[in-house]
Amino acid sequence: MVTDLFGALAYIASPVPFFWVLLGTTLGIFVGAVPGLTGGMLIALSIPLTFTMNSTHALILMVAMYVGSVSGGLISATLLKMPGTPSSVMTTFDGYPMAARGEAGRALGLSIGASLVGGLVAGVFIVVLSVPLSRWATTFGPFEYFAMVLMALVLIASISQGSMVKGLLAGALGIAFALPGLNPSDGQLRLTFGWHELDAGFDLLPVLLGVFVMSQIIIDALEIEKKGQPISVGGAKVLLSLSTWRRHWGNLLRSSVIGTWIGILPGVGASISSMVAYATARSVSKEPEAFGTGSEEGIVASEAANNANVGGALIPLITMGIPGSPIDAILLGALILHNIQPGPLLFVNNADFVWALIAAYLVANILMFAIMTLCVKWIARLMVVDRALLLPVIFVACVVGCYALHNRMFDVWVMVFFGLVGFAMARCKVPLGPFVIGFVLAGILEEDLRSGMQLSDAGFWGILDRPIALGFIAVSVLTLIWPFAQSALARRARDRRAKETTT
Repeated sequence: MVTDLFGALAYIASPVPFFWVLLGTTLGIFVGAVPGLTGGMLIALSIPLTFTMNSTHALILMVAMYVGSVSGGLISATLLKMPGTPSSVMTTFDGYPMAARGEAGRALGLSIGASLVGGLVAGVFIVVLSVPLSRWATTFGPFEYFAMVLMALVLIASISQGSMVKGLLAGALGIAFALPGLNPSDGQLRLTFGWHELDAGFDLLPVLLGVFVMSQIIIDALEIEKKGQPISVGGAKVLLSLSTWRRHWGNLLRSSVIGTWIGILPGVGASISSMVAYATARSVSKEPEAFGTGSEEGIVASEAANNANVGGALIPLITMGIPGSPIDAILLGALILHNIQPGPLLFVNNADFVWALIAAYLVANILMFAIMTLCVKWIARLMVVDRALLLPVIFVACVVGCYALHNRMFDVWVMVFFGLVGFAMARCKVPLGPFVIGFVLAGILEEDLRSGMQLSDAGFWGILDRPIALGFIAVSVLTLIWPFAQSALARRARDRRAKETTT
C-alpha cells in the first residue's frame, strides 16, 4: 500500500501531472473566493474541456478543483460575511467578527491552517481505509449494491437541507428523469414520447451543467446588485506561530475526524460537517459564550471539518462508486464520461489511477495552503469582481460545452430546462444534492435490482437471504422512521409537561 502511495506521489510530482494539480487548486481557490460561484459549477464546466485529455490528468485536475474551491470560500466568508461556498457558512459566524475588529490576518491564518490539517487527516483515512473497503465491497452481489444505493439515497434525503420529504422528493425526481431511454433489461425504448433525441436518455453533462451552473446563473442574475463591503487584508500576517496551533490541536483533530466520518456518509455534505464540528467545539469549550463573536475555536472547527469532509466523501466514491456529496456525483459522472467504470473493481482494474487521485488530493491540500498563505491579499480582490461581467462568459461556456457533446441544439435546450428545474427547486428550498445523486445512481439502482431478481429463484424476496443487504435496508428504514419517532417523543414530552403545569 505504502509503495503504491509513494509511487503515486512521485508520479504527481512529475511536471505534467503537477501542472494539472496546481492549475486545478488555483482555479478552485479563485472560484471559491467569489460569492455565487461554486466548485460544482467549476468542475461541471470543466468536463467538456477534458474530453481529449488523458483520463488520469482530467480527474486529478477536478479533484484539485474540489479541494481548492472548498478552501477558497473561507476568504469571502471572513472578509465579506458572504460564504463563497455553502460549507463556509459557519466560518462567517466568527471569521467576520474577528476580521472586523482588526484581526483579519489571524482569522485567515487560522482558517487556512485548519483547512490544511483537516485535509491531511482525511488523507490518512483515505490511505488506510480505501483498500480494505474496496476488497470488502468486491464480495457484494447485485442485491447488496441495490440496498447500498438505496441506503445512500435515503441518507442523502434525510440529512439534506430542509425537510426529509423534500429530500425524498428531490431524489425521486432525479430517478424519474433518469428513466427515459433504453430499458436496460429488455432493450425497449421507454418514456421518450416519440422524441428520437431521448432514445439514449438525458445526457449527464447537460443535466449537470443545467442543475449546477444554469440555475446559479439565474439566481445570480436576479441578485446582481447584492454586494458586501469587504474588509481589507492589507499587510496582515497570515502565517501563525506553532504555539498558536498547540492551543488548538485537540479541536483540530476532533473536528477533522468529525468532518471525515460525516463525509463518508453518502450525500451529507461539508455544510453538515462544519455545523456538527462547530456545535461540538462549542459544547466542550471553556468559553462557549465567545462563539459567534470572533472565537478562534469556532473558525478552526468549521474549516477543519469542511476540508476533511472532502477527503471523507472521496472514500465511498473510489471504493464503492457511491458519491459522498453532490460534487462527488459530478466526479462520478466524469469517470463515466471518461469510460472508467466506478465501483469496487476500480481498485482491481485501475489501481494506479486510484492512487494517483489520492496522491493528487494530498498534494492539492499542500498547494492550497501555500497558495492561500502567499497570495491571500491578491485573491481577496476577486471578491469585488462584478458578476455582471462573469455570468455571460459562464453562460457561453455552458452552451458551447453542451453543443460540442453531440453537435446538436437539443442538449443546449436540455441544459436550459434543467437550469429552470434547479432554479425552481432552489426557490422551493428543495435540495439539489439528492436530485443529482438520484439521477446519477438511478441506473445502478435499477440494474442491480433486476440482476438480483434474475439470479434469485425467489425474485425480490431473495434479498432476505442476503444479511449485508438486509443490514443496509434496516439502516434505510431506521433513517426514515427516526425523525417521525423523534417528533412523536418530543410531542409526548410537551404534552406531559403541559399536564404537569396544569396540575
